[in-house]
Amino acid sequence: QVQLVESGGGSMQPGGSLRLSCAASGSILSTYHMAWYRQAPGKQRDLVAAITRGGTTNYADSVKGRFTISRDNAKNTVYLQMNNLKPEDTAVYYCHAYYGPRNYWGQGTQVTVSS
Repeated sequence: QVQLVESGGGSMQPGGSLRLSCAASGSILSTYHMAWYRQAPGKQRDLVAAITRGGTTNYADSVKGRFTISRDNAKNTVYLQMNNLKPEDTAVYYCHAYYGPRNYWGQGTQVTVSS
């Protein structure tokens, strides 16, 4: 019923930029809040950024000023613009849709930041 597909990951040098995209099925973005999480090997999956269906955003302290989450409901897509990337940003990034008890996860996209 609901499918989230991430894209835009890859390898980048420190200080570089990447933009992640999450394409959602149907009209999910008209109802659901959206978020990006990330998980490094051996680490907990942590919230990176979230945006409500009304457009209110929240960010982890570690990415404030560098990352920007946005959504385009008409395109059923949520984005994560990542600037000034650091090696510690290396992780698998997951798209998340949630509304009340309902929640869905994408498969994840790898981001690697190294010189």
